[in-house]
Amino acid sequence: MSSNRISARIGAISESATLAVDAKAKALRAAGEDVIGFGAGEPDFPTPQHIVDAAVAACQDTANHRYSPAGGLPALREAVAAKTARDSNYQVEPSQVLITNGGKHALYNTFATLLDPGDEVLLPAPYWTTYPESIQLAGGVTVPVDTHMETGFRASIDQLEAAVTDRTKALVFVSPSNPTGAVYPPDEVKAIGQWAVERGLWVVTDEIYEHLVYGDHRFSSMPVEVPELADRCVVVNGVAKTYAMTGWRVGWMVGPNDVIKAAANLQSHATSNVANVSQRAALAAVSGGLDDVAMMRAAFEERAGVIDRMLADIDGVESMTPQGAFYAYPRFEGVLGRTFGDVTPTTSLELSAVVLDQAKVAFVPGEAFGAPGYGRLSFALALDQMTEGVQRMADLFASAS
Repeated sequence: MSSNRISARIGAISESATLAVDAKAKALRAAGEDVIGFGAGEPDFPTPQHIVDAAVAACQDTANHRYSPAGGLPALREAVAAKTARDSNYQVEPSQVLITNGGKHALYNTFATLLDPGDEVLLPAPYWTTYPESIQLAGGVTVPVDTHMETGFRASIDQLEAAVTDRTKALVFVSPSNPTGAVYPPDEVKAIGQWAVERGLWVVTDEIYEHLVYGDHRFSSMPVEVPELADRCVVVNGVAKTYAMTGWRVGWMVGPNDVIKAAANLQSHATSNVANVSQRAALAAVSGGLDDVAMMRAAFEERAGVIDRMLADIDGVESMTPQGAFYAYPRFEGVLGRTFGDVTPTTSLELSAVVLDQAKVAFVPGEAFGAPGYGRLSFALALDQMTEGVQRMADLFASAS
């Protein structure tokens, strides 16, 4: 009889570094510390009023007090299919949509449905912290494919080809990227999609930041660029980032009918339906206009330019201008080895602790994303807070010996 109180499977899960940093910053602020947090991966705007109004009305409708179909409200599945055609030019049927409890749940469902034990998944690094955990929980094996600032944090086909083995089942593709803010140009999206088709691989493409693209960069959906990939492609998306709805917990997966049917069966045993009020709010979001989205995108783009210029002025820090999402991903290697008082950090993890302790600024170290030496700074916070936080870091780094 095993004496383990916690299963090995669950015990092996790493803590979410992004949520941990955000929680620590909030706890310090609650204790009276003047902490500026760059850890949050959520918009700092309120959910648009028409969406909130739809939720309030839904609370009064007793139909929403009861169970609904595990795969999602039919009206929302239809609306997501229509939104996917409108925003991505990707034509899908409502039966190809599964409504989930946020994007994380969509990813978990996807990997649990696609992977058998030992199946390998190519994951370009830096990567969002949840991907490898979801892959591992499904019995899969993560195969990181390292990218760097010099290559725009974009994986090449040569790199992907070198990582393939006879156990490779899928590729995770993310553009715009969390944590780097990188956006793949359409020709590279198409080339990678064609390569996946030739290799017979599945592609899990996370499009949660599709509307947050800046300058001349353009979002492109891989199954649109490569239509023949559609039968081996799962698109993950949700309302969290686009509509400032992280707390409402509504996401979805779009894929072939057999995959969606199997994932819906899994969900029926795991969670049943997503909360009906949240689904009604999401219906108002995806069915409505994009004026609020445009306002938020413009604010993020302004902040992207400001934080990029400020980081570029710090000695020892290198930064790539954010192309999408709401993250800067600077390299701190030029700062490592400097002494701050009686502490000399040699890793970005150690540096993040020094910055929090001495400058009262919280950021997520690159180790959390499979890329030591870097750090992720979310600019989803007020402009004055953002500039104050970066200035504190600049002053601290300048004071080092």
